[in-house]
Amino acid sequence: MVWHVNKIVWFFSVSLSFTFFSSQTHCAEIGKGSQYSIVELTFRGPLQNEKDVPARDIDFWIRFRHENGSPEYKIHGFWDGDGNGGTSGNVFKVRFCPTKTGRWNLVEVYSNKQSLHGQKQGNYLTATASGHPGFWIVNSNSSGRRWYMRSDGSHPYIFGNTHYSFLSGYQKDNKPSRNDIAADIAGNAKYFKKLRFTLHCDRYPNPKEKPFFDDNGRLTDRGDYSHRPNPRWFSRRADVAVRTAWEHDLIADLILCGPDTQESRSILRANHNGGDPTPWLKYVAARYGSFPNVWLCLCNEFEIKKPKYSEEEIARFGRIIKQYLPYPTPLSVHSTPRTLWAKKFDELPHWNDHQIIQKKIRNLPDSADTIQYTWQNPDGKSPRNKPTVNDELSYQGKGDRHTEHDTIESHLGVFLGGGYGTTGEKPGSKLGQYFRGRFNPAEHTAADNLKYLREIIDSHISFWKMAPDRSIFSNLHPDFRGLARPGCEYMLGTNKPYKNIIANLPAGTWTVKSYDVINKKTKTVSKTARSSYTFDAPNSRAVLFHFKKIVKDRKLK
Repeated sequence: MVWHVNKIVWFFSVSLSFTFFSSQTHCAEIGKGSQYSIVELTFRGPLQNEKDVPARDIDFWIRFRHENGSPEYKIHGFWDGDGNGGTSGNVFKVRFCPTKTGRWNLVEVYSNKQSLHGQKQGNYLTATASGHPGFWIVNSNSSGRRWYMRSDGSHPYIFGNTHYSFLSGYQKDNKPSRNDIAADIAGNAKYFKKLRFTLHCDRYPNPKEKPFFDDNGRLTDRGDYSHRPNPRWFSRRADVAVRTAWEHDLIADLILCGPDTQESRSILRANHNGGDPTPWLKYVAARYGSFPNVWLCLCNEFEIKKPKYSEEEIARFGRIIKQYLPYPTPLSVHSTPRTLWAKKFDELPHWNDHQIIQKKIRNLPDSADTIQYTWQNPDGKSPRNKPTVNDELSYQGKGDRHTEHDTIESHLGVFLGGGYGTTGEKPGSKLGQYFRGRFNPAEHTAADNLKYLREIIDSHISFWKMAPDRSIFSNLHPDFRGLARPGCEYMLGTNKPYKNIIANLPAGTWTVKSYDVINKKTKTVSKTARSSYTFDAPNSRAVLFHFKKIVKDRKLK
């Protein structure tokens, strides 16, 4: 389901002029919002400028409690300059996402600064009903905890895209990319369910705008100053991306460190804050952790390129940011092809809810098997039981020499392996949409095929009840892969022509449909399949066969 902004008003900004009371003599409604919207409250605190360090030095949070007594959320605030993109001012903000309708009381407003402490404590917000699906949560009842669900119980399937440094507005040779952040987000939302990007400049920095200040208050890209975020960068760029993605129910998968340059990769190193990235992690959690469409990736390729991070360091960073995340925000880190998911993470204290792997793959069986290999733990220990995402599955273009059909076939494979996949458009090394944005499906030609497959899955397949299994099929080519919900629903993916495949169906009558993802063609193969049903795979690199049992003349839901 695509969430459209015209269903509710997404964002409420309430300016709270400062009046400090040691105790409140009355309470007032200070804001309204719908369920799973973002209610933004504005407070007045101590004046800060480019040389101050409010992300580190000012602690400010609110406890919101529902009128029924539960749930309760502790939401951290952040300094936002003058509130309009200025780099000095006394504006502090708190972003709250109501998860239930009704009244939400500000039961405690805390700060280590007197001007903020207690401000508007005792007042309340009102949340109204909406049809928004809410947060992304691992479905504990899905087979092997492989799949995500939404707060409302729905299960959209995820294919993602990549625009690493599109927030900077620049590309190779210091040339403006002329992309439009909001337009890129809206364009992606028509085809994909997720977009991964960095919160800073990375390889193509903006010569005029920077994400951080140095100790002298000058703009910088150097991540070692991540404890000094520039509110203008985040309000005018990152906020636009995250907010627009919320409006279209597109996952904003935020990369907090990296991917490429030493300046961007030093964000978690935080050398100019004594090696402590807590201010940055807290800032990200405060600014974006209340958005139900936000996912967080701590670092891209954490164990290669300079500076590198150890598994112990990444796990520590993960535990730090989880202290400040009020909601079940998906959190992980991006690994390299040679390690897939690092084994050391299995022995460290829990911090992530999903696994991100990187493996460029052109075919169906390897794509499926890589997901299953990672999920099941190759050391022979108990399965990892977490959703697995191949976030560099296939970049279409001359950069990696992946064709449109390579990208389509590998994404069908990742689905049949019980995971999710991400693509990108890459005409050359560090070139194209996967870095600069400017989304264009006429260049990224696999986009419409992936949209077709994703919409088929969402409309017809109960994939969250399924796990990798092709045991009912015989006379199979070894490259074919399947998913099964035993006794109810089966899928088989094929990537070449093959005759006389046999589906050994359980008792009952079955419908059989085929979906040729390359040609975007849907076909009803049979409405009366029974017992040992024989069928042929056509001459196409990506076809999905779907077998569903008919129960009392009604399809099983």
